[in-house]
Amino acid sequence: MTRRAINNQAGMGASNPLNLQPGAQWADCLSRRHRKAAVFSRVCFAVTWMAAALLGLLFYQVSSDGLRWLDWQFLSSFPSRFPERAGIKSAVVGTLYLIGLVIVIAIPIGVGAGLYLQEFATKNRLSRLVELNIANLAGVPSIVYGIIGLAIFVRGFGLERSLISGALTMSLLIMPMIIVVSREAIKTVPLSTRHAALALGATRWQTTWSHVLPTAFPGILTGIILALSRAIGETAPLIMIGALTYVAFLPEGPMDSFTALPIQIYNWVSRPQEEFHQLAAGAIIVLLGLLLLMNATAIFIRYRAETRL
Repeated sequence: MTRRAINNQAGMGASNPLNLQPGAQWADCLSRRHRKAAVFSRVCFAVTWMAAALLGLLFYQVSSDGLRWLDWQFLSSFPSRFPERAGIKSAVVGTLYLIGLVIVIAIPIGVGAGLYLQEFATKNRLSRLVELNIANLAGVPSIVYGIIGLAIFVRGFGLERSLISGALTMSLLIMPMIIVVSREAIKTVPLSTRHAALALGATRWQTTWSHVLPTAFPGILTGIILALSRAIGETAPLIMIGALTYVAFLPEGPMDSFTALPIQIYNWVSRPQEEFHQLAAGAIIVLLGLLLLMNATAIFIRYRAETRL
């Protein structure tokens, strides 16, 4: 027997103390991996259903407390010190105005910034630093954006506690998320799409506008849905900039004072009376309804865009 064969037998003996055949070793290793995968799958299944059960329990509690308060009087009345007369008219209108301004401000800037960074910006140290900072800003707590909005928009620009101050602050909050998601969606567009358009004589901007953006639109819209879902439920930035907790009027312009559903919910929950807690549960149901309506509309638009591709 040659020296190489002896060394191979010695190595197999050292790595195979149970004197198993190579095929048996592989089968035993594969069996252990399957057992670990099965255990991990069951753990994930259990955690998912525990979270779903907890969410269902919370929704049941909110529904049982708030459904009996949902009527036209609740939706069409202003807040009041008397629970039987209190409503969320000013909060609903303020929320719709706020989200409308956020859409107008944040989406064009966020998508445009993501498009520039991915398609037109020179790939150097400065652009990588900007991209890193934007990714970090997407994870900053919302209270920090409230402090920035208070310092810049309310006091620096003198916009006071106005609707435009809240919209600019919430736009700052969700803009990093929109930029990051837009870049990732644009990055998934195949290079062959760009090369085909350029080969047919299209300019770089025509290629981006007519081919890259329509292809990336479903992914961009998904990010916008998530960003607006976060904006519609945030309370801390609005509290920091001084959004009013009691508003018995409707805002007529961007410089008027305002309130929003999260602020109204926070105000009612902080009161000791049980009736106001039930009113807060009703406002939570309305807020969830608005959120589901926005998401359903955006998902429908995304589906139509995907079917046209």
